[in-house]
Amino acid sequence: MFDEDGSLDPLLKFLLYAVLALAIGKMVWEWLTDDVSRWITVDLWGLISDHPWWTGSIAVGALATLILVTRLLSFLFGAGTYAYIDSDENYASTAVPGETVDPDVLTFKMKQLAAMSATGFEQACADLLARDGFRGTRRVGGAGDLGVDVTARDPDGQLVIVQCKQYQNPVGSGHVQKFNGTARLHHGADIPIMIGLNGFTQPAIDFAAHHELILMGRPELKKWAHGQHLYDVLGIPSTTQ
Repeated sequence: MFDEDGSLDPLLKFLLYAVLALAIGKMVWEWLTDDVSRWITVDLWGLISDHPWWTGSIAVGALATLILVTRLLSFLFGAGTYAYIDSDENYASTAVPGETVDPDVLTFKMKQLAAMSATGFEQACADLLARDGFRGTRRVGGAGDLGVDVTARDPDGQLVIVQCKQYQNPVGSGHVQKFNGTARLHHGADIPIMIGLNGFTQPAIDFAAHHELILMGRPELKKWAHGQHLYDVLGIPSTTQ
């Protein structure tokens, strides 16, 4: 019934809205055809003709009141959300029900991450690193990146190399092997991390464990995106944590 971000299933939501709209539409149609048409054509038009100035003043006052109420509701119910704008993507972040996240902390829903472009997904990961206090965070992904999408240094000065995989299926062992060949030997990574939006195959997990590569699957990515510090999610010790 509910998806992993706590929102109602889209199909069920559509069906509920459709039933509600049909019920309301039926009542409104009966009301319009029975009483309202006569009231508009006879009673209301007669009142407007007899008192045009009073009618105009009431209409302006009602419109002003409606605008004021709309702005008040927007302020009250929009206080818990914010927009984070980047040159590549426009991210809107909202606290997840049941989680106590500082409204000023950058967060993403999983469906937001899935809907981004590959470049946008890499930039989102870079922004989350910056949120967690990493220094010199830079997105370098692209042709010829040699297995690096994001680089940063943690507060202890360790070099973090991140590769981001936004694949619809789990990442296979071949991709992890390629990352292993460049992360430490070529880039000098102290902490090599590969992120898989939809997880990793078991052979990939086994290979990463043997070569001490850090894999961040969907459950870990969700916790990170929802506000937890990267090292807390991955269980990496830090002298500044």
